[in-house]
Amino acid sequence: MQASGNGPGGGAPRALWYLGDGRVELRDGAALGAAGDGAVVRALFSGVSRGTERLVLDGRVPESERLRMRAPRQEGDFPGPVKYGYAAVGRVEDGPRDLVGRLVFCLHPHEEAFVAPPAVLHLLPHGLPPRRATLAANMETSLNALWDAGAGACDRIVVVGGGIVGLLAASLAAGLPGAQVTVVDVDERRRAIAETLGAAFATPAEAPRDADVVLHTSATAAGLATALAAAGEEAAVVEMSWHGSDDVAAPLGRAFHSKRLKLLSSQVGQVSPSRRPRWSHRRRLAAALELLAADPRLDALIDVEIPFGEAPALLPERLAPGADGLGVVLTYP
Repeated sequence: MQASGNGPGGGAPRALWYLGDGRVELRDGAALGAAGDGAVVRALFSGVSRGTERLVLDGRVPESERLRMRAPRQEGDFPGPVKYGYAAVGRVEDGPRDLVGRLVFCLHPHEEAFVAPPAVLHLLPHGLPPRRATLAANMETSLNALWDAGAGACDRIVVVGGGIVGLLAASLAAGLPGAQVTVVDVDERRRAIAETLGAAFATPAEAPRDADVVLHTSATAAGLATALAAAGEEAAVVEMSWHGSDDVAAPLGRAFHSKRLKLLSSQVGQVSPSRRPRWSHRRRLAAALELLAADPRLDALIDVEIPFGEAPALLPERLAPGADGLGVVLTYP
């Protein structure tokens, strides 16, 4: 099969670039020819990581982390301009015969079409809609954090922050036998979604105490304070937020020492140490896709669609702190 691999109207495929100063633009890439040893993928959806991509949008990736924070297949360098993103879902138009026509997930920037080695493409499991599959990278993050936390059956688990990652983590935690899971958020609109996923909901003032495990995903100092206050004696608070170049005040007085609390970092770039000898990144991502395929309730986490061609005008406002919406995807014609 020979595919043009080009953008609308036969031109070169366009990619989204963050300029690092609060602006976004679409740039033409090279026209794509035959796949050669790779596969031509036509994008259908790509997921936007609101926390990370907000920092990229504003040029707030700290200098010490600019190499480690490079996304797979990124172009350009921080603070910008950079071609960024890591949750692309599309259909293979050209390449190996067993892949042509198949739906795939790829850790790739926001781009209309691209050529990728078959080894970096992940086939979507049967029954997984491509729109929901854009949550795969976030599901990986949540799964890794649950491993880092050591959460188990019958634990009291508190998730502070009801964004995409927090709600995915809560959905996984709620699947543990006998676990009591509570999502804590300042936005009452998260209540219905949390309850649909099998978790209770509380405002920060109502947050449970004496939790066995606390996951913090709000990326705010107030959220971290709430997480520490929710932790029980010698419990672990797993910090899942990435604050970029921002410093965050942490209340390490009060009962932090007397309760012998543990503050742990979790980061998806490495497989959790408890699984690392046996789990590769590819195995973990395959597991994330299977988890998404098994849970149609997670469709509710994506509530904002932005046509790719309108991203320069619409995406910055959706990435602003406090913007309406939960999960954002770019849609491709």
